[in-house]
Amino acid sequence: MKTITKTIVAAGVASAITTSAFADTIVFAHGANQGNPRYEAAEMFATLVPQCTAGKYDVQVAPSATMGDDAEQLISAQAGIINMSANSQGTTAQIVPEVGTLGLPFLFESESDVWRVLDGEIGEILDEKAQNSGLKIITFWDNGFRNVTHTQKSIQTPEDIEGMKIRTPPDEVALDIFEALGANPAPLAWSELPTALRSGAFDGQENPLTNIYSAKLHEITPYISMTGHQYQSTPVIAGLAWWESLDDATQNCVTNAAKQAGWYQRGRNMFEAKRLKAVLESEGAIFSDVDYNAFVKATAPVYDKYEIQYGDFLKKLKQASEQ
Repeated sequence: MKTITKTIVAAGVASAITTSAFADTIVFAHGANQGNPRYEAAEMFATLVPQCTAGKYDVQVAPSATMGDDAEQLISAQAGIINMSANSQGTTAQIVPEVGTLGLPFLFESESDVWRVLDGEIGEILDEKAQNSGLKIITFWDNGFRNVTHTQKSIQTPEDIEGMKIRTPPDEVALDIFEALGANPAPLAWSELPTALRSGAFDGQENPLTNIYSAKLHEITPYISMTGHQYQSTPVIAGLAWWESLDDATQNCVTNAAKQAGWYQRGRNMFEAKRLKAVLESEGAIFSDVDYNAFVKATAPVYDKYEIQYGDFLKKLKQASEQ
């Protein structure tokens, strides 16, 4: 019934989009709720595009997974049903596997290191690979460093995670990280997570603080452990066929608007990650620090698998992250 309802809602949104400003409307979908920096950046993008196209194009934002979850949005972009999506790293990696390596454990030390890497050669390589699959990576917004939350206890050492039923996004690297830690991870769509946590299907989950707060996950899993085990980006993706139908001026406008909105989103995400700790504590969250070196050591074997699969690319990525 939930799938049928989602399909009906998506069809309704698609119908409304089709009947409005037919050829000149850019449909931009994402899964974030109001209050999330991704939501705000999408609204900024929608304001910037009409300005730099002199009104030739407008943007219709479809937030909160109204056009389906991240996987459905990518399929829709490939098929030309929507034009763009602010998507997730794990879901994008199902189509462009190298994107998943950005989430290898403890690869980056800070947001500024990530942005330097993604705005350089690594980002260009990933875009080239995406185009082979009918997608165009316009830029990378931020999702941030992820932390573990639990319904009943604090996590301080890898041993505290052993046997834990933990939800991850549909991200192979995330699954590998928690398997290395001895947990029982399983992927689940973001929109279904609160219900699954309340039902007891999972002991906990892992997300950046911005996502935890905007979805009120701290009300279900109040124990927040600052593991920072993985960074995840938010690839801003277009359907390649639609993208190639645009003239150069419009492509430049869309690219610049996405990057400008992205710098706002990156800054807001980083600021919120720092500000929200106090806010979450005031609302009952219980924070704990972790044995960082122990987590690094426990997850180091994850790299072996990906060095075999993506040796040359991973070598470039690691070199870029260490500069």
